Amino acid sequence: MTELASLLEQTPLKVCTRCIYDERVSSITFDDDGVCNYCRQLDQLVEDYGTGQPKGEARIAEIIEEIKVAGKGKKYDCIIGVSGGTDSSYMVHLAVKVWGLRPLAVHYDNTWNTAIATQNIRRVLSALDVDLYTHVTDNKEADDIFRAFFEADVAEIEASTDLALAEVMNRAAYKHGVRYVLEGHSFVTEGITPVGRNYFDGQYIRSIHRRFGKRKMKTYPLMTFERMLFWSVAARIRKIRPFWYMAYSKEAARELLEREYGWEYYGGHHLENRMTAFFHSVYAPQKFNSDFRNNTLSALARQGKISREEAWEIYCQPPQIEEQLVDYFQKRLSLSDNEYKSQMAAPPRSWREFPTYKKRFERFRPLFRILADANLVTRSFYMKYCFPTPEGDNPS
Repeated sequence: MTELASLLEQTPLKVCTRCIYDERVSSITFDDDGVCNYCRQLDQLVEDYGTGQPKGEARIAEIIEEIKVAGKGKKYDCIIGVSGGTDSSYMVHLAVKVWGLRPLAVHYDNTWNTAIATQNIRRVLSALDVDLYTHVTDNKEADDIFRAFFEADVAEIEASTDLALAEVMNRAAYKHGVRYVLEGHSFVTEGITPVGRNYFDGQYIRSIHRRFGKRKMKTYPLMTFERMLFWSVAARIRKIRPFWYMAYSKEAARELLEREYGWEYYGGHHLENRMTAFFHSVYAPQKFNSDFRNNTLSALARQGKISREEAWEIYCQPPQIEEQLVDYFQKRLSLSDNEYKSQMAAPPRSWREFPTYKKRFERFRPLFRILADANLVTRSFYMKYCFPTPEGDNPS
């Protein structure tokens, strides 16, 4: 037995025999072969979407033609959210260079972007002559929302960013009469994160901010339940994730972006934004004992790009923390050393302790199934939010 194999064999935790999800992951189960339910879930998605197969390639080709037909006579035929990261940058390249689409790039600026991310957006869009719409939330207002979540002792400190981008893309699509939003998510390379401590919705953000925030929400684009239904049922804006249908290599995409556009790598998955970096490398691991690197590492192991043993060894090492990242976080949120340390040491709380739309999503599950089938909400939303989650979960 190799040293790496021995490391995995010696862990007291039950670990999936195909990836590195272990028994600490929210709602995990294992079959008789020791394979976790999340691996089986992804197998089903590959079957349903024909990912990387002729079936999937044919379907995305059909969708591209539908986008072109729907966009005739309009300045733009689709919306693409951009962050400066690999997936969204490559999505813009595909849309213009390969598919011949006319996208409007949309960016939600929570004012925590790295210089590299900002530069990547500029370089790719300038080279492809793609217009950019950016919604910038007032920096003090954005920081007040982040601090509210920090003081609430809940894990989803970055929830406001993810939901705001979705809202801003819908607003841009509606304003320009565009029916399609392209998203650069790949369940093959990222998996689908279990809800666990990764829950967010508009009611959750509003309830946390009302209790712990100090400023009014004026510039933050909050997506309420009613607005979500408007975008999907009335405006009928479709959310398309092309990587769910096609073969996609993040490594190959990165090489192309670097070669063609002078795009620069920012050091790791989700590290193109300082708040995201703080969440992944400091906040989640240190306060909640949650390390989301297992999503990407498990995906690499499933694809055979690294062995399970190599993935587990990396996972067992502390996350890389950007120099001065904690100092930057404290300065932005006006936290003294004692305030920061006290809050980090405070007992974690769950999203279940605050008002959310979760029960409403579950009650409307039949509707959201129809909307998911029509790409009017994402399939991952339906899978993660519209089914009950065990009350006793203690996710990693």
